[in-house]
Amino acid sequence: MLRKSKLEFPEEILFALRENENFFLKEIKVIAAVNYYKEKRLSVGQAAELAEMSEEEFIKYLGGKKISIFQFENEEELLEDIKNA
Repeated sequence: MLRKSKLEFPEEILFALRENENFFLKEIKVIAAVNYYKEKRLSVGQAAELAEMSEEEFIKYLGGKKISIFQFENEEELLEDIKNA
């Protein structure tokens, strides 16, 4: 289910960014999705949905921003994941 929200911001922001409102709102969603993903608050799939992208598009976007989709707390987690692959 989609939820609609209202976002208020100074009109000068659009002028400063030289963007239209639709692009600005889309970009806010993408930035939020990336941030929540990096904080491990959303999965790749959930973040992609928030960003209105497919998982593949979102993963490619992350790669373009040099953000790894492999999030391990420590070396042991990485080695365990490799062992179980």
